[in-house]
Amino acid sequence: MQVLGWWAAVAGWPGSTLRAAEGGALAVVYPEIGEPFRSVFASIIDGIREQVRQAVPGFAVGTEITAPALADELRKREVRVVIALGRSGLKAAEALDRSISVVAGCVLAVPEAQAQAYTVYSLAPDPALIFAQLRRMLPAARRVWAVHDPQQNAWLMRLAQDAARPLGLELTTIEAGDLQRATKAYQDIVAAAEPQRDVLWLPQDSTTVEEATLLPLVLQEAWRRNFAVISSNAQHVRRGALFALYPDNAAMGRSLAQSAMDTLTGKRPARGLRPLRDVLVAANQRTAAHLGLELDLRAQRIAKLYPES
Repeated sequence: MQVLGWWAAVAGWPGSTLRAAEGGALAVVYPEIGEPFRSVFASIIDGIREQVRQAVPGFAVGTEITAPALADELRKREVRVVIALGRSGLKAAEALDRSISVVAGCVLAVPEAQAQAYTVYSLAPDPALIFAQLRRMLPAARRVWAVHDPQQNAWLMRLAQDAARPLGLELTTIEAGDLQRATKAYQDIVAAAEPQRDVLWLPQDSTTVEEATLLPLVLQEAWRRNFAVISSNAQHVRRGALFALYPDNAAMGRSLAQSAMDTLTGKRPARGLRPLRDVLVAANQRTAAHLGLELDLRAQRIAKLYPES
């Protein structure tokens, strides 16, 4: 069976194989998906191409593709390292021969045991960058609260604890494995939060950041009590969070490409989950004004403002 749904020329690129210094080859495996996510993956792949400065074959995986067909195509092209994008891309890469190394990206998180087999770039922004941005925008902040599902974000909270201390921040994390526990945790935080001093951080967490009913209530109470909510999701800024970090897709592609090229040349990047460091900042000017804060786009490195004019 031939590979279905793959592009030998991504976004008009020639379909030649990238040759590394030692004769290896690089390819990208990514989901066959519609807009708006298709454009996201295209931007990441543009960043990959920019970094390697040569054509990179891309393989879009969907329901029709088979692992043997993909493996056969990669073998023909002498591919030694695959950049796997998204969960579908990673799943397809996992089925490949172990002689092909994998660098994964554009996934939020994977089980830690699984992540140890690869170098995995998460979509979760690095807490160190989040807290540094908090210091730039709200220097009076002293305590950060975060409610999280440990099955999703225990690894991220460990990084966050290490990042908070050097910045003089006290990080209080609350574990919640279901929506009921998360709701109770937010109620307790709202009751205890002090304006200007306390900040609620919303990580990307499908258990504790329920967007239909819980998020609007949290944002409403934060507005009423004049304390800041920061996030790892730019859409929350549109809805009233003070700021969020979100992916710089092209820069993410360049980082993935560099790790893949390091692998090709024998440098072997460390395995496991890595937080996202290729980020941009979105801020809500209405929320900032309500909190008595002045925004400085250059000094605070803000790339996107809400509400949009």
